[in-house]
Amino acid sequence: MQADPDPRGTPLYDTAALRAVEACATPPGGDAFALMARAGLAAWRELLAHWPDAQRIVVVCGPGNNGGDGYELARHALGSGREVRVLRLASHAPRTPLAQRACAAFLEAGGQFAGPDAGFGNAGLIVDALFGIGLTRAPDADAAALIEAINAAGLPVLSLDAPSGLVADTGSAPGAVVHAAHTLQLLGAHAGLATGVAARCTGRLSLATLDAQACLADAPVAAWRLVAADLRGWLAPRRRDAHKGDSGHVLCVGGDLGTGGAVMLAADAALRCGAGLVSVATRPEHVAAVLARRPETMVRGIESPAQLDAMLARDGVVALGPGLGQSHWGQGLYQRVLAGASRVLLDADALNLLSGATRTLPAQTVLTPHPGEAARLLGVSVAEVQANRFAAARLLAQVHGCVVVLKGAGSIVAAPERTPRVIAAGNPGMAVGGMGDLLSGCIAALWAQGLDAFEAACCGTLLHAAAGDTAARGGERGLLPGDLLDALRQWANVEAAP
Repeated sequence: MQADPDPRGTPLYDTAALRAVEACATPPGGDAFALMARAGLAAWRELLAHWPDAQRIVVVCGPGNNGGDGYELARHALGSGREVRVLRLASHAPRTPLAQRACAAFLEAGGQFAGPDAGFGNAGLIVDALFGIGLTRAPDADAAALIEAINAAGLPVLSLDAPSGLVADTGSAPGAVVHAAHTLQLLGAHAGLATGVAARCTGRLSLATLDAQACLADAPVAAWRLVAADLRGWLAPRRRDAHKGDSGHVLCVGGDLGTGGAVMLAADAALRCGAGLVSVATRPEHVAAVLARRPETMVRGIESPAQLDAMLARDGVVALGPGLGQSHWGQGLYQRVLAGASRVLLDADALNLLSGATRTLPAQTVLTPHPGEAARLLGVSVAEVQANRFAAARLLAQVHGCVVVLKGAGSIVAAPERTPRVIAAGNPGMAVGGMGDLLSGCIAALWAQGLDAFEAACCGTLLHAAAGDTAARGGERGLLPGDLLDALRQWANVEAAP
């Protein structure tokens, strides 16, 4: 992957990198248990920080080193006078030397075991130390039943390293998975906990590096996590003598009969994100509505593809697809844009047309598929895309030689030879028709203003998600794309943003 000089965001790691960090943190001849002891103590302190009044704690321990971390936490809880029970399956006796040592120390401190039939009684908190990042398959039947019992208990859950059942590298859950209120990641932040199913399983995320920062500094980064605060300073202030031509031109192409609102939303977003000039090519029937809604746009009714040529002759970025449809009209515009544009963003029906007949794209292209569109482009199922969103985004970028934004919870931005970015912003209220049209306009506007395609995709996707969070302060249910427009402007002027 291409090196990222001074990248924005927080580094995320895969399991292989963190295993290497773990080995590095224990020098030759050193006591490997010292790292587990630090993990257990960090977990205990995290518990105290969030549940200081918890007096009855059940720690669910698995057979590996994640279980060992749980035994260490349980030992500290015992020492503080809490009522602590370690619950484990009969088949989950400690298997590693470190877990065995931690278990022995827990028993020596007066600890006791309970089987899963004991349940959670009057506990106030459950600690999940069942599998952590060690499991990459669906839990077996006994473990799955235990996980379901944890979820059914109605108690807050603190997961150590990762909610058990969640694949830490991909964010997928091939079987039962713990739904945690809080997850303490150990050593480094896990890439998979930032995307996909993880959004509903991890709860709050925190990190304990266990004094291994020096080893972590040399570990390869799997992805960079971007939060709203990373927008600050991304877009340079405009010069005092700036004019509209300095801020670029965006051409939005789409809006077949019955879907004219989509291309209007894309144009709105392009204007609110700072494009100096925005044009719309749509059905003649929509021209009056576009002008009434947003007179700042330059709109032309298009009946035949040849009418696009004059609009494509103006240098700029083309956002192709919002409301385009797949009729003869839409197909004609699609073919004309790909033949005549140098910078093009494909969304919605433009992606569906691409999946129907793969073709060479302009050298500078951005694709913005949701999981269904990504599945059609790759010829796989949606479930396969969601099982490894990083792999799907990377493969799309490689196949088409372009920038890809795989939308969804924890949107991923990928490009050939670039480290992926994960967008840690946005909310379920944004799951409504038209939000993707806004995103197309955001990215196109930033691209037109001078960011390269990858940076525009990263910044635009983050800006869009941050605006969604701002707009959702009044409630997620019923959130509309138009509700984001004022917030888009605020976050595009990020020093004044909320």
